[in-house]
Amino acid sequence: MTSDPRHYAIITSPVPGHLNPVQVLGAELAAAGARVTVVHVAGTERFGTEPAVAFAALPERAGQMSLDTYLATLGSPRGPIGLSRMIRATAGMADALLAGAPEVIARIGADTIIADAVEPAGPLIAQAMGLRHVGVVTGLPMFAEADVPPPFLGWPYRPDEAGRRRNRGGYAVSQALLRPIERVLQARREAWRLGPARDAVVHVAQCPAALDYPRTRLPDRFHYGSPWRHDPPAGPDLHALDEAGDGRPLIFCSLGTLQGARLKLLATMAQACADIGARAVIAHCGGLRPDQEGELPGDPLVRAFWPQTAVMRRCVAAVLHGGFNSTIDALAAGLPMVLLPIAFEQPGTAARVARIGAGRVLSPRWLSVPALAEALSAILSDPGYRAASQRLARDMAAGGGARSAARLIRAALDGDYDARTEPVEPTARQPLILDAAR
Repeated sequence: MTSDPRHYAIITSPVPGHLNPVQVLGAELAAAGARVTVVHVAGTERFGTEPAVAFAALPERAGQMSLDTYLATLGSPRGPIGLSRMIRATAGMADALLAGAPEVIARIGADTIIADAVEPAGPLIAQAMGLRHVGVVTGLPMFAEADVPPPFLGWPYRPDEAGRRRNRGGYAVSQALLRPIERVLQARREAWRLGPARDAVVHVAQCPAALDYPRTRLPDRFHYGSPWRHDPPAGPDLHALDEAGDGRPLIFCSLGTLQGARLKLLATMAQACADIGARAVIAHCGGLRPDQEGELPGDPLVRAFWPQTAVMRRCVAAVLHGGFNSTIDALAAGLPMVLLPIAFEQPGTAARVARIGAGRVLSPRWLSVPALAEALSAILSDPGYRAASQRLARDMAAGGGARSAARLIRAALDGDYDARTEPVEPTARQPLILDAAR
């Protein structure tokens, strides 16, 4: 395959959980000669992780929500008021992209859009500009299907009429809740006088097929995959972790970038690890102050961030919120886990982990130290949990990660896609479920 002459503009959510993997994908495309630029509101550049991926800010608009305000809104999704506020804020972000991104993309000379499924503005912008777009799925696939529950619900897979009836209700409610976003999209579509939506040239996902529920109606040219990661160098934190070893097994604990300020929940995780003779390795992602780090019981090892993939390889289990990236990293390390889903797609991810037998799911709302300790003891004493996780780890190790996804993208855009690979059971295209809850 020849050098890639394209300039890709990435349209995604301005949060690390989506920016991090899509930047790794962008770096793989850049390694083949392409230019890659993330386009979003000012401040998003703080989450840059790949030097090969540039950033271009949207023009400032009167009344536009700042990135910090948006992130704070996403971090408080509880209750009807919090959910409504979050959806309205996400609609505002989509509107900002629709209003400003075409100008920026034209100015920087980008000719191809990388559209993350969590940001529905991406395909619309590509259509308005007459550009081809690539669909990327950084979390759970969000394509509606009768037998598959909406991705933000922790419902088990139930491929019968009762399950389908339940799912129809879930989709109806989700579409009603997400109407503010749909109104923004529809208004722009009408203003731009666009015809029927165009499908992506190819769809690539970092979700492994074995984790998702069984599907029969994926889009054409859709590919499951494996985590899009670049392992960081060992660094002082990893050396400090190795030097701190005292014989106790390590359990990785994290609530992700948006929920890392939940001190009480982190304390419960730390104490439960101590109660079973283990030591918590806690990543609070900047959610705690230094004095709060010292309040955590059980002598945990605490940092804002750890080199996650490397640290997990030193652990025996994980306690997570069900954020997609942390969950597939734990699976890639072959770890059994206890999942405490809080919001967004976390219940759906947790339900899939439970279905494959790689972990247990508990509610964080009524979580107690004894309940979490009991669940940890169960996943550590029953080898079936680790075996299930390790089976998926072997699948992901053979999946090729971001490099494989980049090859698929380039092959599809170069027109030699069919000669190189076949998609996973191409079928009729299904409507995308808009994901306001990132």
